Amino acid sequence: MTALVLALVIPWAVGAVLVLLDGERPVVGWVAVGAVAANVAALVVLAADVLSGGPVVVGTGEWPPGVGITLRADALGVLFAALSSLMLLAALVHEVVGAVRERAFPGLTVLLTAGLTGVFLTGDVFNFYVFFELAMTASYILATYGGARRELGAALVFMLVNLFGTFVFVLSVAGVYHLTGTLDMAILAERVRAVEPATGVVIAAGFFIAFSVKLGLFPFHFWLPTVYTRARPAVAAILSGSLANIGAYGMLRFGGELLAQELRYAATVLILIGCASIIYGGVLAVSRRTASEMLAYSAIGQVGYVLVAVGVGGPAGFAAAILYTVVNAVNKTMLFMTVRMRGPLVGAIFVVGALSVAGIPPAVGFAGKLELFRAVADEPALIVLFFLGSALSFVYVFQVYQYDFWREKREDPVRAWPQQVVAAVLALAVLAAGLWPEPLLALSRDAADVLRGGGG
Repeated sequence: MTALVLALVIPWAVGAVLVLLDGERPVVGWVAVGAVAANVAALVVLAADVLSGGPVVVGTGEWPPGVGITLRADALGVLFAALSSLMLLAALVHEVVGAVRERAFPGLTVLLTAGLTGVFLTGDVFNFYVFFELAMTASYILATYGGARRELGAALVFMLVNLFGTFVFVLSVAGVYHLTGTLDMAILAERVRAVEPATGVVIAAGFFIAFSVKLGLFPFHFWLPTVYTRARPAVAAILSGSLANIGAYGMLRFGGELLAQELRYAATVLILIGCASIIYGGVLAVSRRTASEMLAYSAIGQVGYVLVAVGVGGPAGFAAAILYTVVNAVNKTMLFMTVRMRGPLVGAIFVVGALSVAGIPPAVGFAGKLELFRAVADEPALIVLFFLGSALSFVYVFQVYQYDFWREKREDPVRAWPQQVVAAVLALAVLAAGLWPEPLLALSRDAADVLRGGGG
C-alpha cells in the first residue's frame, strides 16, 4: 500500500515544484531524474507485492465502495506503469545529459510520470479520465519543446486531434455511467453484462475511437507522422514509448475486462483494422528515407499487431498484445533517441533496434513476434499477414540504416557520447531480454490473467 501511494505522490509533489524552477539548470534536471527514478523504484516494490500477494487496493476516506477514489494495482496496471516510467526515465536522462533547452521540460516530464502512473493504477473510470487529462496536458506542452515553428505546428496538430479523442472518451464515460450507475471498474464490469448488446457496442465503439486516436491506428493515424517527425528526439521517444501505452492499456482494460462481451462482438472488425494498420504502416515506412519518418509510419504498423492480438483475445491473444506493447515501447524509445546522432556506437544501437522491430533473434522483438504467431496459430491468413508485415519491417529498418549510417555523419559522435550511452543501455536490455525472455513472458501472462473476462 505504501509503495502504491509513493508511486503517485512523489512525481506529483516534485513535478509541481519543478515546473516553477529553471529546468535548464543541471541540478533541476537531475532532481527530476531522481523523482522519476524513485517512482520506478516504488513501482518495482509494488510489482513484487502484487505478483506475490495479488492486487493491492487503496480507497480514500471511509467512503463505501463505488463512491470514494479507488486506487488499484494489479499485474496489468503495474506492468504498464513500470514500463512507461522506465521509458520516461530513459528519455529524461537522455535529454538532461545533453543539456535541457527549455525550463519547463524536467517538471513537465515528472508530471507526465504522475499522470501515467495514475492512469494505470486507478480503479475508477472517472479518475482514469482525470489522470489521463493530466498526462495529455503535460504532453501537449512537451510537444512544443524546442520552440521552433515545426515543433509548435506539431504541438497544435497533436492537441487538436487528441482533444477530439478526449471528447469522445468523455461521452463514452457519461454513457457507461448512465447505463450502469457507477464508474468503479470492479462494479462496472459486473453491471455492464446486463446492458443491452446494441447499446453496449455503441459505448464500446466510443472508447475504441478514443484509444485508437491515442495509438495512431489506421484510419485514426493522420496526426502521428506530423508530430513524431517534427518533435525533438526526446519528446518523440516520450510520446511513442510512454504516452502511446495509454491506448494499448485502454484497449486491454476496457475491452478485455470491462466490456468483454462487446469485444467478442467486435473481434472481427478489430482484427481487420489491425491488419490494415500493419500493411498501411509498413508500406508507407518503406517509402521513407529518414529515420524519424520511417519510425513514425512504423509506429502505425506496429500497433496493428497489438490490435489484432486484442481482437483474437483469450489468454494467448492478450498475453501477446501485452508483450508486444512492451517490446514496441522499448524499441521506439531507443530508436527515436538515435535519430539525430551518428557514429559507430549509434549504428550498432540502431542495428539492435532494427533486429527487434523486424523480429529477428537475438533481439527481444523475436519473442514478441513468436508470441503473436502462437496467438494466431489457428488462423492461416493472419500468419501470412504477420510474415508479410515482418518482411516489410526488415526492409524499411535496414533500408534506413543503409541510407543514414553508410553516409556522412550528421552529428559529432564525441559531443553526443553521454546520450549514446543512454541509448546503449536500452540496446543491451533489448538483447538481454531476447536471450532470456522467460521473465518478460511470465509477466505478460500474469498481466493477461487479469483479463479473464475477455477470454474465450
